[in-house]
Amino acid sequence: MNNQTDNNVQENKSQECNFNCFQGAEDLLRNIDNKDKKEKIKAILFDLFNIKNINFLFGAGTSNGAIPTMKELRECVIGELDNKEKELFDKNDKQNLEKTLEILYSGKTYFENNPQGKDNIEFNTLKNLIEKIEKTIFQAINIEIGINCENDTQKEVFKNYEKFYKKVTYRNKDLNRVNVFTTNNDLFNEYVLDYLNIDYNNGFGGGLKRSFNPARFEYVFAKKMDEGIEKYEPLNHMIYLYKLHGSINWVEDQNHNSFFDIEEIYLKPKEQKLEKTFLIYPTPLKEGKSLTSPYTDIIREFQKKLSLSNSVLFIIGYSFSDEHINTIIYRALASNNSLSVVVFADKDKLTRIPLFSINDKRIYVIYGKDEDKTIHYFNYFVDELIPEHKQDKEDENYKKFVSAFKEAKGG
Repeated sequence: MNNQTDNNVQENKSQECNFNCFQGAEDLLRNIDNKDKKEKIKAILFDLFNIKNINFLFGAGTSNGAIPTMKELRECVIGELDNKEKELFDKNDKQNLEKTLEILYSGKTYFENNPQGKDNIEFNTLKNLIEKIEKTIFQAINIEIGINCENDTQKEVFKNYEKFYKKVTYRNKDLNRVNVFTTNNDLFNEYVLDYLNIDYNNGFGGGLKRSFNPARFEYVFAKKMDEGIEKYEPLNHMIYLYKLHGSINWVEDQNHNSFFDIEEIYLKPKEQKLEKTFLIYPTPLKEGKSLTSPYTDIIREFQKKLSLSNSVLFIIGYSFSDEHINTIIYRALASNNSLSVVVFADKDKLTRIPLFSINDKRIYVIYGKDEDKTIHYFNYFVDELIPEHKQDKEDENYKKFVSAFKEAKGG
């Protein structure tokens, strides 16, 4: 009887494992046993990870849990409003913070373009309401990151990014360094890269004042191979980071010798919203702001990377709600025959993913369950699906030295 119960449990677990992987309209797992489906997906990803040019597009899902969702942000905003502001908010609120912000921004713009508009009481109410919403969003993003994370969920998100960068940094020296594009404004990428001592290029350079210069995206960081000859090799531990919607630590500053009035500053966790923060807030109007500098330069880099031959774009935690970004992906697929796109998708939202309905062998869509784990989540991706890359010999020798040193000291 107990054996029968165990068999039923195992059968139920087997049924819960529901891997799906499509290449265009072809189901790549159709004739494969359930127990072998995961290995098949890993084999497919292994080949794709060895393509010369690797790009990642991160959306809000990669920081989910540490950074509030739009629904959670809406509740935070409501808690900060007085009665008059709540009345105005409720009047425009359609249970969607992005659409509410669009209406509020549009009203503010209307009054600003009206000669007597700025003296209008409603204009000041609108302005104050928008400032409160932006302040609430900013504070929700500007959290403590790292060993001092406030809760276990935030620590887990930090660990996910850490495992991701540890795995993707160690690539074959003959392959190009990894490009990470993200719509997130938070600082998880930067904090983790600093923590791991991995160099990264995000378009900013300088010393005490770090100003934006898109030309830096063309820079290659290299080390000298031999003191006697002028021979160099690119750094292994190097990441190119592109923040498509800006960052909470970017500010407008005209007090430096640069063509671009954007500066990257050190931002203390929990610090209040900066007066000249340069980021794109979650509103449908963000597409218009993305047409200004420095976003045009970063978007251009996105286009450029996807146009390179032998390229792959992995899309994780992204909802396809940014049409200007979607359009770049579509154009790249239309013009670059050697580009592959891999989408880790939410099964319940497949109809919202335009790429899922296109029968193109260059498009892969992966979704499903592994028992109680959702396979398109960032933590599953970094734990189970990213191929392990052997670290370079120099790093291995260093680890051996540290181990031997500790042994010699008796510890």
